[in-house]
Amino acid sequence: MRKVTLGLANSLDNYIARKDGGFDWIHWSKEVAEISAKFMKTVDALLIGRKTYEGMLAYDQTSYPGAKNYVFTRTKKKVVALKKKLATKKADKNVEIITVDAAKFVHGLKHSKGKGIVIFGGGELAKSLFEADLVDEVVLNIHPVLLGSGIPLFHEMKKQIDLELRDCKILKGGYLAVTYRVKR
Repeated sequence: MRKVTLGLANSLDNYIARKDGGFDWIHWSKEVAEISAKFMKTVDALLIGRKTYEGMLAYDQTSYPGAKNYVFTRTKKKVVALKKKLATKKADKNVEIITVDAAKFVHGLKHSKGKGIVIFGGGELAKSLFEADLVDEVVLNIHPVLLGSGIPLFHEMKKQIDLELRDCKILKGGYLAVTYRVKR
């Protein structure tokens, strides 16, 4: 069975983006790039929420190379809008828009052959997968900034999720790379 990892950058006050979806506060260093590159070799599927994906498109990023990119949306209207945007951006074939129930889709993906799966944006998407008991690991790049408001890392959930600390590294500039395993 494949491992599902929530892998995100977040502020110290647990936001993944500003209220407007902006993530200009995220610091990308050589050290973070090395950690990310090593991690990305262990996965071949990325799960991305629609709002996060629209933010990527705003920065002319259509996909993360080397993996299948699954973009989740719950409305048909948004599918049409995304496909129009992708057509103008000349998106690669690694992007697939998913409109079915995320938990059912990821359950099937998790039980198929392949490398790891990473949730790469989308607090609402992460919530639905946590509640379906599909997330195995949480990897965070915690930034030393307090945004004060924004899009939360974790949305209100129906149940408590217990975690076990697996690793914590202090990076240059006061950033933390933290890994937790979901206790079962």
